[in-house]
Amino acid sequence: MTNTNKKQLQIELDYTHLWKLLIDRQKKKEDLKRDAGISSASIARISKGENVNTETLLRICQYLSLIHT
Repeated sequence: MTNTNKKQLQIELDYTHLWKLLIDRQKKKEDLKRDAGISSASIARISKGENVNTETLLRICQYLSLIHT
């Protein structure tokens, strides 16, 4: 028996701090795309406040030296 009344969790994402970090470090979206290997589609999703996968977030954090792996 399957439950068809599943609730979907909706989270509003805010990437404002990401854009501020890029500006503070004099980087552009194109730099992020090229240097961190982020796709144009992922940049577009981030720009719209949409979900991106954790691999993309990890690459961004590594690019900005927010984490070390």
